[in-house]
Amino acid sequence: MLIGGTLSRRSWGDNFMDRRSRNAFTRRRFIGTGLAIGAGAAGAAVLPGMAARAAGPLTAGDMAILRFLAALEILETDFWQQYNELGGIQDAEVPGGTGSKAYTRALAQLDADMAQYIHDNTEDEFTHFDFINHYLMANGGTPVSLEAFRMLPSSKATGADQSKMRLTNLMQLTVDTSWWTRYRSRTKNPDPPFDDTFPMAVPSIATGEHTAIPRTDKDLTPTNHLQFIANTAGFHFATIEQGGSSLYPSLAQRVSSVEVLRIVVSIGPTETMHFQTWADKAGNAPAITDPTTGLSFPDLNKPPFGGEDFQTNLIMPEPTVFLDRKFPAVSIIRPTETAGAAHGAVKFLTDMGLFRGQSTGFFTTLNDLATQADSAQRGM
Repeated sequence: MLIGGTLSRRSWGDNFMDRRSRNAFTRRRFIGTGLAIGAGAAGAAVLPGMAARAAGPLTAGDMAILRFLAALEILETDFWQQYNELGGIQDAEVPGGTGSKAYTRALAQLDADMAQYIHDNTEDEFTHFDFINHYLMANGGTPVSLEAFRMLPSSKATGADQSKMRLTNLMQLTVDTSWWTRYRSRTKNPDPPFDDTFPMAVPSIATGEHTAIPRTDKDLTPTNHLQFIANTAGFHFATIEQGGSSLYPSLAQRVSSVEVLRIVVSIGPTETMHFQTWADKAGNAPAITDPTTGLSFPDLNKPPFGGEDFQTNLIMPEPTVFLDRKFPAVSIIRPTETAGAAHGAVKFLTDMGLFRGQSTGFFTTLNDLATQADSAQRGM
């Protein structure tokens, strides 16, 4: 049964993709929702043309999983929008910002089509939470909004929309690049019973706080300082998307409804497609030293790196152990352990500094959503 009421609060996406309409209900109108989980009073709305309903009532667990995924997709959309404003393509599909030519050129050192890929990844993440929220409402659930926590400052560099407040922080990141060696290992797996760990591909950004976008126009020079920022972004892109590649199959194991399972296994592989793209581009990051910090990006094909654990053109997942060593090695997504997957995702994003400066209420809301998702039990 559809639920009724009014969508009221405006958000960053007030103008997002407003040239497109879905059954006369534009993205602009939907993204303006003030409905929230744990961040305010829950409201309701009738969405024109919305008839996608499950065959039966959704379980509380299935709704919890969808709400958690919607929240993470909202957060992804927020930081991809920041990347697109400065280094992507600003158009009617993904409006906002006016671009930074210098930053865009630095990103293009990783691939000439980086701006297009950033644009498309941004659009994809929007469609993920947009669809999930619509589906929740069509099935008597409450959509997720994190607008109450939009309080972090924007970049002050030319090209960013400096009037917008953000949910995420791209200017103080600690980037875990162990996925690089994890997906190249033929003998290790991070999941139980193996619980293996993996070395970082870029140790220089694995500690401390690093910006992945120019904070002000001062970051546009010297050239290698800006390139270090662009390289950091390139690895951050893949770091984020490999997390999505694991999260969806991890939570899919807890889903009861066949239709909800279909949603999860249909969106999840697009995260893997993003990861594959960004993993390839990260390998093109120039080996440079930032003259302002002395930190360097290594040449991963030369000592002390090199070999199969670091070789840049090994972008396919190498076969490795799975479930038990008695089985032959197999090429897989890893990790996919379901126990604590939602809380693991929150910790991962928090540890990378993506939420530096956020409020206690934000963390309470996100952890509550994670607890509910991790508590979901698959019904038969």
